[in-house]
Amino acid sequence: MFEFLIKLKWFFKENKWRYISILAVLIIVNVLEVIPAQLIGRAIDFISTGEITLMLMWQLIIAFVVVILLSYAGGFIWQYMLIGGAVKIESIIRMKLMRKFLMMSPSFFEKNKTGDLMARATNDLRSVHQATAWGVLTLIDATTFMGTIILAMGVTVSWELTFYALLPLPLLALIEAKLGRKINAAHKESQEAFSSMNNSVLEVVEGVRLTRSYVQEKDERRRFRGVTDEYLERFMKVERLDALFQPLTILVTMTSFMVALGYGAVLANKGVITVGDIVTFNIYLNMLVWPMFALGMLFNILQRGNASLTRIYKVLDTEDDVNDDGNDVIGNTDMNFDDVSFTYPLSKRENLRQVSIKLKSGQTLGIAGRTGSGKTTLIKQLLKYYPQGRGRLVIDDMDIGRLGKKELREKIGYVSQENILFSRTVEANIRFGSPGATEEELQEAIRLSALDADLGRMPYGLDTMVGEKGIALSGGQKQRISIARSLIKDPEILILDDALSAVDAKTEKRIIDNIRQSRKDRTTIIVTHRLSAITHSDVIIVMEDGEILEMGTHGELVENSGWYSVQNDYYQTGGAS
Repeated sequence: MFEFLIKLKWFFKENKWRYISILAVLIIVNVLEVIPAQLIGRAIDFISTGEITLMLMWQLIIAFVVVILLSYAGGFIWQYMLIGGAVKIESIIRMKLMRKFLMMSPSFFEKNKTGDLMARATNDLRSVHQATAWGVLTLIDATTFMGTIILAMGVTVSWELTFYALLPLPLLALIEAKLGRKINAAHKESQEAFSSMNNSVLEVVEGVRLTRSYVQEKDERRRFRGVTDEYLERFMKVERLDALFQPLTILVTMTSFMVALGYGAVLANKGVITVGDIVTFNIYLNMLVWPMFALGMLFNILQRGNASLTRIYKVLDTEDDVNDDGNDVIGNTDMNFDDVSFTYPLSKRENLRQVSIKLKSGQTLGIAGRTGSGKTTLIKQLLKYYPQGRGRLVIDDMDIGRLGKKELREKIGYVSQENILFSRTVEANIRFGSPGATEEELQEAIRLSALDADLGRMPYGLDTMVGEKGIALSGGQKQRISIARSLIKDPEILILDDALSAVDAKTEKRIIDNIRQSRKDRTTIIVTHRLSAITHSDVIIVMEDGEILEMGTHGELVENSGWYSVQNDYYQTGGAS
């Protein structure tokens, strides 16, 4: 149970004065809260012996009111500080998760589903918050309050009666510890089922148009119902175990009450204690209901929190498989792929084999080839998305392993095949590439990407909301916004990964001409299926099954009878044989 608190000892150590203050205020409040029972008992004794007077009555009432007000004020202070600490650690862990998500390489997201990561950042984190708030609250309050009450019962009434009345407590602790372990295991299963359900929701929402187009709504509902039922079954297993705590606590409490009343009457008959003592003792027993019930909550909440924290730490403790120890800075963009070979972490075959390319700073590299031939894989090696394979990739006479990911990617403007846009305005999406860009730089990026004509047809121009993932835009518009986002940073290396597939031939020519004119002294890499986009390239390579099949200029490759020449003839003749 206390494994959860041990895992968070770094936080408690950093905030030790907060929790020392909480403990100090709580002890004072607990002492104050046992006083009213004493006042009531004394009042009953004064009444039964005839010693009560008007002055004494008012003194008791005033003392009672003062104690209640002080207890209220102290309770507000320590609960405010405790809940504030829980919110603070939730915020810290959430930021740690976000930093981890932002720094991890693509292989991490291939192994972990988006829905599962979202569940850890929301549902699991909520359980951690509950444990650091109500779990720590019940731990501190229940133990100190119970200790204070037991001490008051023994000192002010009878240690003998206290001993017999509290005999059932150890049995309660043993049973709740066993239930807590079962809840820990069940909660882990429940959270995993929640992750699967979360992932299914994402798939349904993202693929809703595809589902409708294939009239698969009923099948999707049936599949999702199965996932939901599985989560419900696992969640109810946790709740069934949780439901055992309260009846068990009530049973033990009632047993203690019966012992106190029975044996208390015996002691009163012997004259060991007074009637007022019995009333006081039973008030104390009634006050013990909360800490005894809280002990049951404590096992439950901390076990849930521990299960969730374990899942979160599993993500936080994951090491990135891409080395980022380098700190050298490149001066130019001369590149040399020297027998580079690479295999994806989850692949069973080699995805790049002995690729060798030399590219001088300011030159343009065109990459063509069939789908799945390794074009994008080659680009990802340059971006340091995956661990280095065999061979050497050198930029400015420095092995890429000596370059930090941040420093390298700051030199690169990358337009991927996915054309990912944020649910913001067109301008915000473009400025994402260079938040500090001037208005002139923004307009130049728009012109170079041939987006200017489309902006005039958008309802609010640059202030038009693109919708989630650019759903409100056409494929060509999304590609040109992505191109503008890369061009606005004026990168040393521009990479277009099949970034012109959704634009017409005329627009493609305009964009390519603009890039050639504006980037005469900058390196450009264009991956495409349309040969018209790379005919001007200084070097063109044709990829096939992870290898370079052909290499040369457009003129040289056309003279050969290879794949490039065949494709060029096909495009020139419009497919006519």
